[in-house]
Amino acid sequence: MTRNLAEGLSALEIGLLNFKDNDFSVNLPVKGDSQIKALAQLFNESADILRKERQYIYQRELLLDKVIQSSPNVMLLLDAEDRIIYANAAARHLFYQSSKMEGLPLQVLLKDVPAELAQALTSKEDVLFSMGEELETWHLSRGRFQLNNQRHNLILLKHMTRELNRQEVAVWKKVIRIVSHELNNSVAPIASMVNSGRMLTRDLNNEKLQLIFDTIEDRTAHLSQFIDNYARFAKLPLPRPSEVDWSRLTEQLAQHYPFTLGAPLPSNVGYFDLVQLEQVLLNLLKNSHESGSPRDAICLTIAEQVRAEVRGFCLHIDDRGSGMSATVLDQALLPFYSTKQSGTGLGLPLCREIVEAHGGHMSLQNRQQGGLRVSVWLPQAPVH
Repeated sequence: MTRNLAEGLSALEIGLLNFKDNDFSVNLPVKGDSQIKALAQLFNESADILRKERQYIYQRELLLDKVIQSSPNVMLLLDAEDRIIYANAAARHLFYQSSKMEGLPLQVLLKDVPAELAQALTSKEDVLFSMGEELETWHLSRGRFQLNNQRHNLILLKHMTRELNRQEVAVWKKVIRIVSHELNNSVAPIASMVNSGRMLTRDLNNEKLQLIFDTIEDRTAHLSQFIDNYARFAKLPLPRPSEVDWSRLTEQLAQHYPFTLGAPLPSNVGYFDLVQLEQVLLNLLKNSHESGSPRDAICLTIAEQVRAEVRGFCLHIDDRGSGMSATVLDQALLPFYSTKQSGTGLGLPLCREIVEAHGGHMSLQNRQQGGLRVSVWLPQAPVH
């Protein structure tokens, strides 16, 4: 009995050591007295359950890995030291890594990537930026969590294949032109009839009638303004570059929306469509003032900058307002998207249209201490 008990306990000890090593393939022989048999039976049942659970988890991990590897979104999982723990196929493609990236420091990847991507990866906030010859727009989002009592960072890069691509925007513009034309054909006669009605009834001195005319006139004026806002987006003319004196431009802008200059203005003049550039900056400064930012925290910085061997100017508008959520940041540059109750959703898209018509690009980024930075880069056009 003593020998049987010792053998049973020894087998149970070996089985538990296998459990400790995550090996659930061992089964104990069911023999000996009733208590030893009961322990062996219980051990075998537990091993069987653990084997099935492990297989189920393994299958789920395979499925999850398959989904992540097939995703077009770039995924990087970093440890507390910014060392790569996991990267999917899209990440290897983006960073031109044919082999596994696990174990590499993030800094190694930043050496051979565009400056815009490197800046976004080193930023601690969500970023919407453009890069590449085609000025493709990307959205970078971050997630932070604890795993095995260790801090981890998850970076997701989404290639913004716009919900409204260039062809769709062109269709929208055509629709807007048609609708604007028809509405203007109706609004103009209504406004004319109101004026005629006022003249015909001016001797009646009827307050109710005057109120009716005032209401019609007010609503037609509002509708005309509404149509004009959309027409500006649909009929944006090609840029007509001319010399831009930065000092004079900033003085004119400050008369409408006060700001501070973040750095001395460039000594070289710019060469852009002055009216369109002023429209972009006025719109962006207006947004900063409406963001809840203190006036003295709104800052405009203009500096010369060379990107991909192309000389140009980079303009930053910084504020300390409410910033943008990840959802808003993701869709802010899409036409007809607005978070304002009375907004048309054309302010930022119109700015982007003007900037890209100049051959430049525009990006938005939340600031670490709160607020938003809008960056505009414009190539210096040759003087003819």
